[in-house]
Amino acid sequence: MTFLQIRDVHKSYGTTPVLNGVSLEVAKHEVVCLIGASGSGKSTLLRCINALETINSGEILVNGDEVTGRGVDLNVLRRNVGMVFQSYNLFPHMSVLKNITLAPTMIGGVPKAAAEERAVELLEKIGLKDKVGAFPDALSGGQQQRVAIARAMAMDPQVLLLDEITAALDPELVGDVLEIIRELARGGLTMLLATHEMGFAREVASQVCFLHQGRILERGTPERIFEDPSEERTQQFLSRVIKAGRL
Repeated sequence: MTFLQIRDVHKSYGTTPVLNGVSLEVAKHEVVCLIGASGSGKSTLLRCINALETINSGEILVNGDEVTGRGVDLNVLRRNVGMVFQSYNLFPHMSVLKNITLAPTMIGGVPKAAAEERAVELLEKIGLKDKVGAFPDALSGGQQQRVAIARAMAMDPQVLLLDEITAALDPELVGDVLEIIRELARGGLTMLLATHEMGFAREVASQVCFLHQGRILERGTPERIFEDPSEERTQQFLSRVIKAGRL
């Protein structure tokens, strides 16, 4: 069953094209990894799916409902489509508990007690139950990113978008964050993630898309993309990744 449909999406910033006719279908329970050099359009595509950016043309549908154009209920969209950012984006003046419960109570209409119970459950799963009353500046980068994932999951999204979530982390903190994503993948959550962690993409993805100059130049299973890419540009990118020790 196709859950997310992206049809011929174009996006420009002024006169600079960023997405050039991107089309992609993501099935329910599928994990799709977007790879490619910085500036290839990965983050912009994710932001367009969650309506953080407006597209110039094309269509994006989530579970059959168009989420582009006028009249889209952003609260409904963001209940169904969660997003985790590279820079955490936690509210610094709010405790961990408040960061996680804010959206369910304000947008989802969940009673405070139920939202707090769910938040504590999520914090326990990510090993941060003891940080329930802490503020973001008292947490490490890896802890903040785990809280950001818990915040997104508190809305019980149907699909989760993850934008280079390990890029700002020290290397020793990356593993803890990626393990949480592995658990979500094993649990069947539909995910679309932009990542520079090629080994991780190879491990968890059901489909890998290589973006170049705002287009999906090549897509396929991790085995095919990483072992036998057909496009010269994909081969060049992966060759540099291998030399850098990232695959």
